[in-house]
Amino acid sequence: MKGRVQLVVLPLGVIAFLVLFMLVERRPDLFTNTTYLGAILALQIALAGLSHFEDVFFPLLMGTFLWAGSSLPLSGTGMSLRWLFLGVGALGGFVIWIKSPRPRHFGPFHLVAAFCVFSALVSALVSEIPRTALLKVSSLFLLFLYASSGARAAIAGREKKFMSGLVLACEVLVYVSAVCYFVLGFGVFGNPNALGAIVGVAAVPILLWAALVAETRGLKQRRFFALALCGGLLYLANSRASILGAMAVVLVFTVAVRHQRLLLQCAFVSLFFLTVMAVINPSHMKELVASFTGRVIYKEGGTTPGLLGSRLSPWAETLSVVNRSRKNLLFGTGFGTSELGDLRPDLEASSVYTKEGTNREHGNSYLALAEYMGLLGAAPFLVLLFMVVRAVVRIYSWMRRTGNPYDYCIPFALVVIAGLVHAGFEDWLFAVGSYLCVFFWVSVFALMDLVPEVEPGRSTTVFHRRSGVVASPAPVAHSLR
Repeated sequence: MKGRVQLVVLPLGVIAFLVLFMLVERRPDLFTNTTYLGAILALQIALAGLSHFEDVFFPLLMGTFLWAGSSLPLSGTGMSLRWLFLGVGALGGFVIWIKSPRPRHFGPFHLVAAFCVFSALVSALVSEIPRTALLKVSSLFLLFLYASSGARAAIAGREKKFMSGLVLACEVLVYVSAVCYFVLGFGVFGNPNALGAIVGVAAVPILLWAALVAETRGLKQRRFFALALCGGLLYLANSRASILGAMAVVLVFTVAVRHQRLLLQCAFVSLFFLTVMAVINPSHMKELVASFTGRVIYKEGGTTPGLLGSRLSPWAETLSVVNRSRKNLLFGTGFGTSELGDLRPDLEASSVYTKEGTNREHGNSYLALAEYMGLLGAAPFLVLLFMVVRAVVRIYSWMRRTGNPYDYCIPFALVVIAGLVHAGFEDWLFAVGSYLCVFFWVSVFALMDLVPEVEPGRSTTVFHRRSGVVASPAPVAHSLR
């Protein structure tokens, strides 16, 4: 595999060196410009990532997207670099994938994903801003290409190493976030909803699975402590969508692996703690309950208070656009762009970023898809989502039959569950500029490769925890190796 990667990297390196040599000879002034020097450095980092693609490139890509969506210095630079790394990862990863011996090939799911890109392309041509819509389609194509090739090359056959690194990254992310928010008072992710999204959809599912399958007591306690910090961060973020997604993951996972005792223990400890606090200081507990219901559930003090006050308005507006947009009934308003009419500031000056006025808040990824794509254009996306949901149901059924929590498909399935629930209240599902969108679809494509192939009615599975060997009369999926 390493030799095949070098076959890609070495010619690119030689070509880059020759181009740089020619530029030094003809345009030496370019090399005194910090922008150009930064671009050259970024290109070198991307090429270096290709040389160690399986180990380095996915963390590099996700780190760049997280940097771009944070409040850290030079985050604006990260917003540009993320597209460079995504493009290099998609094209370079595709070459690496097709040149490497691979146990899995492209299947029906990948064909449907290709139809989604084609449908988005047709929809972009009817947009009020076709140039911006086409750029968004290009980003969707690069994401699906990377997730179906480069990301699979980093995971296939390396599930244990990949998941170990992912669990560690989630722990570090939670610890750093807790220090920034609770100790330093620095909102590293800016918007509280962004903090809730990354914690509820990415950190909680991964750490919950990792805590339950931890091999040592100390490791289990450390991961449960990180989960407790996740709970604090979710409350601080005041994101009901993220809390709901995390709750769905906990319920589904504990019921699926028949570990309801863990759920009952958590509920008992929480209830016992609240009861003790109510006896010791009833007035403070009353204030706490009132604050929680007002701040988290009903969003009192906001511009649109109420149980779903912050979502009903964008939902109703999106539905009205879908209903009245007869001319865009088949292919919508254009992929990634909304029908704003006179409210759109300047069509020619707008860029690929939503904040420039090419879009508006929908409050629901599925309603946003209906507006973007129309009845006909959304059909491939609906088929894609149906295949994802069917895979999750198969994994849930398999876990209920076997009681096996150790398979590597499970954490990806938990991420998908949290993401699908969360996307019902936020419109990020097909917004490729979001780090959550990239992480979600990489998890989806990985999940489709790891779905257990268990025959109906066959549930006899013996799993040896430390050795990672699965023995069963029925074929099972890819467990700890």
